Amino acid sequence: MRVLFVCTHNSARSQMAEALLREMGGDAVDSQSAGTHPGTVHPLAIRAMAEIGIDISGARTKSTDSLLNERFDYVITLCDDANESCPIFPNAAHRLHWSFPNPSEATGSEEERLAVFRSIREGIRERLASLLQEAEKESGS
Repeated sequence: MRVLFVCTHNSARSQMAEALLREMGGDAVDSQSAGTHPGTVHPLAIRAMAEIGIDISGARTKSTDSLLNERFDYVITLCDDANESCPIFPNAAHRLHWSFPNPSEATGSEEERLAVFRSIREGIRERLASLLQEAEKESGS
């Protein structure tokens, strides 16, 4: 199963989703992420993932434009802005939208902001578990 996660900056939600799906799906998935306006990977996303043993410190952001002609089973937008401005992926079998707030906009102390990243991480993990169950049912495995 090939999945592309799209967010505006490809700095937090989509990076966490890409790494989580790779961890959860193993060899059965090809997980990628991109942004409509890519920036840099957020340090608190790196920390939130490191807490659960997943290293995304070497991850780099990329543009959706570089993947437009790729074939994906799922293109999943993770923020409302990306959902509105997401380009058409002509070779995508399914397009889903999972609306998660932008953890990069969290305010407060570093610990309070990190708590927001953790919450988003766990919300994405729950959605991914459901996606994997559905995909397994569809494939008859």
